[in-house]
Amino acid sequence: MSTVTRLDWRPTKSDLLVGAIVVNAEILAVLLYLAAESVSVDSWRFILYAFVWINAGLYAVAKTRPAEASARTKRLALLVAGGYFLLLAVAGGILGPSHTSPLASLITDGHLHSHGTAAAGSFDVRFLPPGWGPALVYQGSWVLVILMPYKVIGYLSLAYLIYATVIDAAGTALSGSLGLLSCVSCAWPVVGSLVTTIFGSGSFVVAAATTWPYDISTVAFLATVALLTWRPLAR
Repeated sequence: MSTVTRLDWRPTKSDLLVGAIVVNAEILAVLLYLAAESVSVDSWRFILYAFVWINAGLYAVAKTRPAEASARTKRLALLVAGGYFLLLAVAGGILGPSHTSPLASLITDGHLHSHGTAAAGSFDVRFLPPGWGPALVYQGSWVLVILMPYKVIGYLSLAYLIYATVIDAAGTALSGSLGLLSCVSCAWPVVGSLVTTIFGSGSFVVAAATTWPYDISTVAFLATVALLTWRPLAR
């Protein structure tokens, strides 16, 4: 029985038609948002990046089918994929300690403290630009959850691809390690302190990662999606 789960990743005419419809719908959503909200866009690339995450993730999922496997293998793959998503969610700012939690004082990167100070047990909807929003924010006594569409869809897509890769039992370690780089924009304050110590605060590495965090994370995300979809190491 073949374990190849990849479909032909090259887009068909139908894929291109659907893609054109989706892109036009996304452009329309952005225009409607800008018409309804009194906001100005300083950098269009950040709006573009959100749709890149969404579209690339959904396309990769559509082009991947998990192979037939035993129930035990599926449970193992599901466990690995779930843990992988949880790790990405924490590192990427989807899940973390609430502002009222004693654990919040241990967070030093400032990421979790930049989303307001809502009361514990509260839900809030942030009408951010399409792709970034609408974002659902929940703050409990211990947990803070920030659901941005591009992150949720992007990380769920990676988890699904990890699930299929684990079932194929090939390339998991390499692909999973690269996948963690998609969180570089949130993990950089920790990594940056190490790089600064090794290379010096004026190094190009430090300057690049602090100036272009979302650019780097988007490149890493696309590389991960490509590797998990193509899986050149698959037997």
